[in-house]
Amino acid sequence: MEEERVASFFRFEDLRIYDKSLAYVEWVYDVIRFFPEQGPVAEISKRYLDAACNISVSIAEGSGRNKQQFIGLLKEARAAARECVVLGTTACKLNYLTEEKVAENKELLIEISKMLGALITSLQKGSRRSDSRHSDSDEDTGNSDLSE
Repeated sequence: MEEERVASFFRFEDLRIYDKSLAYVEWVYDVIRFFPEQGPVAEISKRYLDAACNISVSIAEGSGRNKQQFIGLLKEARAAARECVVLGTTACKLNYLTEEKVAENKELLIEISKMLGALITSLQKGSRRSDSRHSDSDEDTGNSDLSE
């Protein structure tokens, strides 16, 4: 019973999008590990890895907040995914990523973006139903923490 409690304590770890975003961080690390360690390209690779990590961090951080805050952080995760598209394309233009890697990058980010969008939509629908049921009431809906 104790193990079950530990496994579900961080609810974001149960989200498929969180696992997908961590796999993307690994993918980015694999492609940038051969970038130069000094100079402007090193800055691009650092920013690329940071943006990839921000996707996962935003998901994790948002999961412990109320729905509106979670939605906001999921939108930040989507913005980080778009940043990764730009950084991957930039690395290609500078001849540090191949066209094939850029295409793979975009495929991974499209999937992540779609999953984030679906989660955002799901949370928004839940909020709208809750809002319409309680529009005349000042009561707390009890949905302030998604990790319960």
